[in-house]
Amino acid sequence: MFTGIVAGIGRIVNAEPREKGLRLTIDAGRVSLDDVAIGDSIAVNGCCLTVIARDGQRFDVDVSQETIDCTAGLGGPGEVNLEKSLTLAERLGGHLVTGHVDGVGQVVCFEPVGESYLLRVRAPAPLARYIARKGSITVQGVSLTVNRVDGEELEINLIPHTLAVTTLHALAPGARVNLEVDLVARYVERLLDTR
Repeated sequence: MFTGIVAGIGRIVNAEPREKGLRLTIDAGRVSLDDVAIGDSIAVNGCCLTVIARDGQRFDVDVSQETIDCTAGLGGPGEVNLEKSLTLAERLGGHLVTGHVDGVGQVVCFEPVGESYLLRVRAPAPLARYIARKGSITVQGVSLTVNRVDGEELEINLIPHTLAVTTLHALAPGARVNLEVDLVARYVERLLDTR
């Protein structure tokens, strides 16, 4: 489990083709890996991946072709948001995040509004029903509050701090982003379906 509170920006420095996917080498940047062991989970752009090797501030993960096909930003070198998995002793600063990307959205608008930025994303149609005004959503692994929903489009206000500590500052219209809808909404739907 994760919170969507990004620990820092890392960089995919190598993407080695495998038989059915890629092996990524990620430089964790300023995110400490001192407490990370082989087998631990790290959210990379919101996608939960398993550490299979570690060397100093770099770690390797295997990414299946299925994961590559269902996500954005894991196919080659570039900046990524990183978050280590939760321990029971940590504060839940964002919201409950599984690291299981539900779908890929597309940035419709990314523009300054005063000191903040307006981010408008078009979500895949099947996910729209899980997105609620003032509810939580994860975009590229970042826990955010939805300000407005209009059909399949959602609007989010990004404050300067969020832009400074995540990769969201590099978004532009047309960019593809990983989305994870609120876990509670999915369970509520399942409970209602089984009644």
